[in-house]
Amino acid sequence: MGDNRLKPLVLTEGERRTLENWARRRSTAQGLAMRARVVLACAEGGSILAIAARLGVARNTVSKWRARFLAGRLDGLHDEPRPGVPRTITDAQVEEVVVRTLEEVPEGATHWSKRELAKRVGISPSSVHRIWRAFGLQPWRTETFKISPGPLLIDKIRDVVGLYLAPPQNAAVFCVDEKPHIQALQRTAPVLPMLPGVPERRSFDYERHGTIDLLAALNTATGKVIGKLSAQHRAVDFRDFLDQIDHQTDPGLDIHVICDNLSAHKAPVGAQVAAGPPARPAALHAGLFVLDQPGGAVVRRVAATLSGPRDVLLPRRAQQRAGRLDQVLERKRPALQMDQDPRPNHCPVRSAPRPENRRSP
Repeated sequence: MGDNRLKPLVLTEGERRTLENWARRRSTAQGLAMRARVVLACAEGGSILAIAARLGVARNTVSKWRARFLAGRLDGLHDEPRPGVPRTITDAQVEEVVVRTLEEVPEGATHWSKRELAKRVGISPSSVHRIWRAFGLQPWRTETFKISPGPLLIDKIRDVVGLYLAPPQNAAVFCVDEKPHIQALQRTAPVLPMLPGVPERRSFDYERHGTIDLLAALNTATGKVIGKLSAQHRAVDFRDFLDQIDHQTDPGLDIHVICDNLSAHKAPVGAQVAAGPPARPAALHAGLFVLDQPGGAVVRRVAATLSGPRDVLLPRRAQQRAGRLDQVLERKRPALQMDQDPRPNHCPVRSAPRPENRRSP
């Protein structure tokens, strides 16, 4: 039963709907939701003690928000402005910080520092940092990108991504890359094993034993990785790695190898080995050129039933191709040439190989 000494609290339909939404909605602040429930309970009637006991709040809390609602209705339930130090940074200063960060560069520097910009604007460095954080500005960070200059960018994307997403039937797709110049280091003292409460310990000094290169091929369908360690990073080593991929793959499958435009991958046959096997395994030949890689090739192994020599289609200008490559091209699927080397008169040079500088492992 309500207290007759209290002023009656009557809600309109709009006020009741708003209060119910505040009390029920999860995104509402918990303090505002509690005030809405207090007002709704007071509108239903009952003493302040009973409402406080039912809602689990203090009696003074019910009295306070009942009086605040009667005085200011819905606006009275919101928090009043709290006292504090008045704002010292104006909107014009905030705008100046943002504009200078985006459109200007200080003399003799690549970007603004918070101290230099604070001195120029007339605020503290911590204020500049807070403004940068509020607007998501990080002038000390840079990222790189590359736009393909080739006119067949969309076609290249379809060819390369298509091999990953929809490989041909009866084919294996390998992604090939290298990790060169891996240091072979040996600690000067034995490694001490881990003990309870003590981590594994190693001596801080070490001995160098040269470098080694790691070649790896990932089968995109099965996740199998074929690896090879090589003391040097030459075209003949890459050819041997392709031999290894060929031997470890089912002979009945075509092989598509996606690689970049490293010189060891696209070196001419004559420049790699003076005499002997071709630059890549006989069962492999270039079918496509890699996305945004001048001269890089997507190598594929054709069916073993093909007769005749199988040579590597090397990067070249169509009007300057060697006669032997023209003959091979007539018998095979034409290679889609993209992003060729922009240098003039670029064609395979068939000359004796340069003497290689052998490094001791």
